[in-house]
Amino acid sequence: MKRTMNLYTKMRSFFLHRAFLYSLALLIQILLLFWVVLGFQNRLYVFYSFSTAISVVAVIIILNNSSNPAYKIAWLIPILVMPVFGSIMYYLIGRTKLRSSMRRTLIHTEHKKQQVLEKEPTILDTITAMDTDAGCQSKYLQDYADNPPYAHTLSTYFPTGEQSWLALLDALKNAQSFIFLEYFIIQEGTMWEAVLDILKEKAKEGLDVRVMYDDAGCIMKLPKGYNRYLEKYGIQCGVFNPVRPFLNSMMNHRNHRKIAVIDGTTGFTGGINIADEYINSVEKYGHWKDTSIQIQGDGVWSLTLMFLRLWDYVHGEPRDYGYYKPRESLPKRKTDGFVQPFDDSPLDDERVGENVYLNILNRSHSYVYITTPYLIIDNEMLTALLLASKSGVDVRIITPHIGDKWYVHGVTRTFYRQLIEGGVRIFEYLPGFIHSKTFVADDKYGVVGTINMDFRSLFLHFECGIWLYNTSSIEDMKADFLETQRRSQEMTLRDIRHFSLAQKIAGQFFRVFSPLL
Repeated sequence: MKRTMNLYTKMRSFFLHRAFLYSLALLIQILLLFWVVLGFQNRLYVFYSFSTAISVVAVIIILNNSSNPAYKIAWLIPILVMPVFGSIMYYLIGRTKLRSSMRRTLIHTEHKKQQVLEKEPTILDTITAMDTDAGCQSKYLQDYADNPPYAHTLSTYFPTGEQSWLALLDALKNAQSFIFLEYFIIQEGTMWEAVLDILKEKAKEGLDVRVMYDDAGCIMKLPKGYNRYLEKYGIQCGVFNPVRPFLNSMMNHRNHRKIAVIDGTTGFTGGINIADEYINSVEKYGHWKDTSIQIQGDGVWSLTLMFLRLWDYVHGEPRDYGYYKPRESLPKRKTDGFVQPFDDSPLDDERVGENVYLNILNRSHSYVYITTPYLIIDNEMLTALLLASKSGVDVRIITPHIGDKWYVHGVTRTFYRQLIEGGVRIFEYLPGFIHSKTFVADDKYGVVGTINMDFRSLFLHFECGIWLYNTSSIEDMKADFLETQRRSQEMTLRDIRHFSLAQKIAGQFFRVFSPLL
């Protein structure tokens, strides 16, 4: 009887959960739309004329927009197969541009950022004098991503989620003024409860404590209205892009960033969300391997501004951003190389995340070591990887052996053959799932951030990362990569031939539509 009641409770909870209800509402809308289209087919001449017109318009729009070619192809196929249905679905959910209201707000916040963002041209000059290739990479981020480089900033690389979590807890406990947390996923459990206990205490002490999370990322992780629960404890909370049960293109744009800022002097970012699998308190896909980076000093200011801009959009920020900049009287930290935090968004057509990666591949001379949970790349990235390898650069990539999504993992494996034939070495992390997103090259360049090598991260989501040059943390990144490689299996053409036929077919099928996944 007890088991039956437990089963009933679980089923009731599942069917009443907003994720299920919203999915059901979306499915009903799609089926109704399909039914209307089928009914319209009875009037053959009218239907043919209408479908031709709507598909031609859709194709013209797609071909003339600035989207990635693979994204265009993924939409052209359903439009050609089902002209009316495919075209309408594209108009509803396929467009990548932000809605005008969001765009206006973010442009306004960009102006507020410009009023307080101070760029020291001498830092870029110093980097360029040391290394022309490094100067070119840094100049791109300063001029086209509006994120300058910083000296007087210490960086600490954490090779595991467990180490990063302990460092974050320590920084939170020492907070004196404010705490800003921004995560794609927050889930109740050991990791979050330890953080939340500190946030409650700091809010009680009168600190400015803010939490922002993505609604889609947390829809299955947090109860509905969780923001109101936090606000009862004096913690300000913002929910980015709340999920609505209606077909619309805004569902494409998620806040995939992970940022923690404490007092404007300490900041964190990387692949680590706040959920127990990231510290291996629970096991989902074998051992979870992730990384993050902590910076302390001047460079934290860019992370602070990144948070405030999206907070301003989500929640509103009446104060000038300069209020949160540390006092000039704070002692300068010693220089340990240079750091350049950067963010990427679908606000413009500048593909910052992909260009940072391409810049490293194109300007490295010895090696490029990459970790990524997903390897679903466009032609530009594929060409850059192959060209670097064929030019004598030692290019290595570590991906998961156990995927978190079977179809995405299948698509990742479809790229192995061409890369291996071009000299790129591919490794799969045998203990489980690797979620870190890192580049390290030539003992002098590094990137740690939130940007997966897939279409959503590179073109549709809000993302962030930190570009590093000549920091001591780069040596730690290289050592961690080599240690992770030792726990991985190098993939060969023989291994690929042993993939099952079903896996190969499914991988190739989903690869065509991978920009939409």
